[in-house]
Order: sequence, then structure tokens, then C-alpha cells
Amino acid sequence: MNLARAVYSVAMWCAQPFLRRKLRRRALAEPGYARDVPERFGHYAPPMDGLLGHSTTGPMGHFVWVHAVSLGETRAGAILLAELRRQLPGMRLLLTHGTATGRAEGEKLLQPGDVQVWQPWDTPGAVRRFLCKFRPAIGVLMETEVWPNMVAGCRAAGVPLVLANARLNERSLRKAQRVAPLARPAFGGLAAAWAQTEDDARRLRALGTPVGGVFGNLKFDVVPDAAQLARGRAWRAGAGRPVVLLASSREGEEALWLDVLGQKSPQAQLSVAPDAIENVANDPPSAGAVQWLIVPRHPQRFDEVHQLIASAGLTVSRRSSWSAEGPTQADVWLGDSLGEMAQYYGLAHVAMLGGSFAPLGGQNLIEAAACGCPVVMGPHTFNFAEAAELAASAGAAERVADMPAGVAAAQALASDATARADASERSTAFAAAHRGAALATARAIVDTLDRVADAAKAPRTAG
Repeated sequence: MNLARAVYSVAMWCAQPFLRRKLRRRALAEPGYARDVPERFGHYAPPMDGLLGHSTTGPMGHFVWVHAVSLGETRAGAILLAELRRQLPGMRLLLTHGTATGRAEGEKLLQPGDVQVWQPWDTPGAVRRFLCKFRPAIGVLMETEVWPNMVAGCRAAGVPLVLANARLNERSLRKAQRVAPLARPAFGGLAAAWAQTEDDARRLRALGTPVGGVFGNLKFDVVPDAAQLARGRAWRAGAGRPVVLLASSREGEEALWLDVLGQKSPQAQLSVAPDAIENVANDPPSAGAVQWLIVPRHPQRFDEVHQLIASAGLTVSRRSSWSAEGPTQADVWLGDSLGEMAQYYGLAHVAMLGGSFAPLGGQNLIEAAACGCPVVMGPHTFNFAEAAELAASAGAAERVADMPAGVAAAQALASDATARADASERSTAFAAAHRGAALATARAIVDTLDRVADAAKAPRTAG
């Protein structure tokens, strides 16, 4: 263990009481954080031993471990897992997470014989207990999750650890370079990384990462839930006015949006000319105001955002109160549910991209494109820089300077039936043109497993 990792390990060990306190606080708003806390430190309930005793047809008789820290990574992991299960029949999955929303979403991916636990806190002891308990045949980290002790522990245990759908922005690269004695062995200790873009690959290589290819973004392979999409479009047809979605909004962005609306009376700001609303894709002719739909990124903020909107004098209808017939009349619809983004994109004519109107790096716009929902995005898209630029070049997204420009652009597109139909077609075509990462990544994982298996079978020579 080099000096940098030794110091880091002591710091992580000392931080455990603070982690426990943070989990207790988070659990007040999200009870999932109080679940199975000992797993965070490499301690597992005895009944789990029985699961490990069952026979398996998976590779090398062990788990394929996929780590998806939060909701976005879990959704990307779901796309990869569907292809992995096709290529590895009988595969047993070990699925780990760091957040309650990621774990809740991950439960939907489990099959008989699979196991789901928390990611172990990155101390040598917790990592060692995790690896001894589950003995994964391979570890697949989704997107950005590279932890020094986890990488070192996998190397010592002979577990190939790979980074799939890998991305690294300039800001993260600079941070890693400032702690190069710690970061370079971690990134360099991976068995392989498969990058989303050439720029991601360049930045990863700057840290010594063994980049095995540039496969694109797994999220382009998403297939929107057909039932959700159809339901959203049926509700949109009954809305009687164009629907504009602020998708995956982050803290501060709803206030920016309300500030724009506050420049005039809410109803004046929300209104559009009746003759601008036309029949598009089976939407009936209608007249009235633009219908706003807000879907916060984090569920713990649902109540907060409701209160914020209501305090501005706007009426709110929450998804949790809707019947099968759809939303009830209100100035603002609030999407307070998880796992229904396809439904919300189907409901919207235009989406404003959350996380891009404050310096937060933006959210994934690919699912919107796959649902045929054109996007208006702010200036801050560094987390998804290439996807954002490609979408803008393809006419699937429009970039604006700030929230006032975003509101104006979204309203203009929503009120122009011809323009929004053209943008919807370009969005769908853009998403379709960039698929294929799931197949390439799954094949690379299988190839890695085959090489490990072949190496294990090779006779050892003295010398």
C-alpha cells in the first residue's frame, strides 16, 4: 500500500461515524437509508450465506457484480444487464448501490438467485469482507465510480474490475490530477474501461486508465416503456393545451423558473395565443395556456417543490393524486413519482433539461429523445457534453443562455405545431442513430471473463 492510499484509508476509517450519522439524517426523509446499514461496512446477514450455497450456472460459478451508485447509473445498468443476461444465460447478479433511489430502482432488475446489497464503504476491511463473501467473477462499475481500496482489493483477489459507460469531465479530471498519487493507481488498476466518447477516453487515459474502446452511451439503447409512453400521450391529448416539462429539476432551478413567471402575473406569463395551438399527432385542437409539468430529480424534494410553487400563488396537481384518467386541472402538474419518466416525456410536447440552468452539469437528455420529446437545455451540460452537442447538431435539442431564454424557447416551440412535430421526429431519429453500446459492452465483459477463465486453466510453469 503506497503512502497516499494508507493516509486515505485511515481517513475513510475515521469517517465511519460521520457516515452513520449522515445515513440517520438522510433516513428521516428517505427511509431506505436506514435499511441494512451493516452492509455498508462489509457485514452481512447470516441468511445470505444460504444464497451463496446454491449451485449456479453463471460464469466460473460466481456472481457478475454490477455497481450502480444511484438512479441514473442503475437505469444505464438495466440496459446493460438485459444484454448480459442474453449472452450469459443463468448469470447470477450481485447488484450494489450507494443511494436509496438507486437501490429501489435496482430491485426491479433482480431475478431468482440474484443478490442486492449496499456498496461497501471504501476501507480495506469492508472491501475485503465484501469480496470474501461474494467472490465475484468480475466487477462492473457504472460510469464514474472508481474507489482506490476497491480497485486494490479486486486486484489482490484476482477479480477483474472494469468501468462501463465510462465518463470523466474536465472538472473531475482536474480534481483527480490534484490527488494523482491516489487517483492514478486507482484508475490504472482497472482491468479495462469502455468510454462513452473520445473526449472521455482522452481524459481517462490521462490518469493511466486502460481504455479498451469507445462504445458510446448505454442510455441510447433505452427502449421507453411502451405502456407509460402511450398513457402519457393519451393524457396529453386530453390536456387541451401544449404541455411543457421541466425535467429532473435540481435545487434552485424551480426558483429560477418561478422568477421568470413572476415578471408578469402567472396567468399572463403562461398564456399563449389560442390560434397558435394546432392539431399535431392526434392531439385535438385546443386553446388556452401552456400547461407546466415539473418533475424534480430527487424524491426528497417533492414536498419542498410543491410548497415553493404553491407559495408563488399557483395551483398544483400531484401525480400521486391522479386517477387513471390523468391529471386534474391546475396551473402546474407535479410529477412526484419514480420510474415514470417515459410517461412524463409522453405527456410533454417540449422538455426543459434540469440541471442545465444552474451550474450542475445537466441531466441525461437521451431518454427524452427516445420518447420523441424535443429538449431545451441551458448552458451547463458538462456531465453530458458530447450527447448535448450531438443533440443540438441533430436538431433534437436547443441550447439557450439562461432560464428566461429557456422558458421563452420552450413556450415558442410548444406553441408552434409544425416546429414541434419536426423537432419530435428529429429527436427520435437522433436517439436511434446512436444505439449499440449495450451489445459492444456486454461482448467486452464476456471476453474479459473468457480471458480470466482461460488464464485460470493455463498450466503454470516453474521459474
